[in-house]
Amino acid sequence: MVKLNTIYTRTGDAGTTGLVRGPRRAKHDLRVEAYGTVEEANAFVGQARLTAATRPRIDAVLSRIQNDLFDLGSDLATPGADAPDAEHPSLRIRPVQTIWLEQQIDQFNVALQPLTSFILPGGTPLAVSLHLARTVTRRAERLVAALLEAEPETSVETLRYLNRLSDLLFVLGRVANDNGAGDVLWVPGNYGDVARG
Repeated sequence: MVKLNTIYTRTGDAGTTGLVRGPRRAKHDLRVEAYGTVEEANAFVGQARLTAATRPRIDAVLSRIQNDLFDLGSDLATPGADAPDAEHPSLRIRPVQTIWLEQQIDQFNVALQPLTSFILPGGTPLAVSLHLARTVTRRAERLVAALLEAEPETSVETLRYLNRLSDLLFVLGRVANDNGAGDVLWVPGNYGDVARG
């Protein structure tokens, strides 16, 4: 387990940071940007939980997601493979975690009204919070995709997990909008008063 006695170390004052292993990296390094954005997504999931208190099923799902995202951040912060004789294997996102997301999507999706248009982030406060978390998760996914190209030894399961997570957050946003009845639908080319002005 982690034990932190000192919060500031001054080791990052020159613009670099330490990973779990390997040489220090610039704070703007793609790997650091990727796991930093995963941490940002986790914060937005935490914010969504503030408005999910009256929805215990959604809150329980978001709680597990927050822990999974910490696992994912650790995975990204640990480049390269373990030594064959490693006493403690590195923490990695596992396929079972991604499968769990798919199971949640399938379960929540059953009660949703069919989509008739694209959805705008809106409706209930919980739905908006979930859409914010979803968009940050998509940004993390894009960064991990770029990282996989630059450093192919990166775990592809991290990308799969983020992809499914953004889908689940979308579905949960619809659940939070009365199972889709309160969704705010996109109206293309809706210029309103501008066209008449």
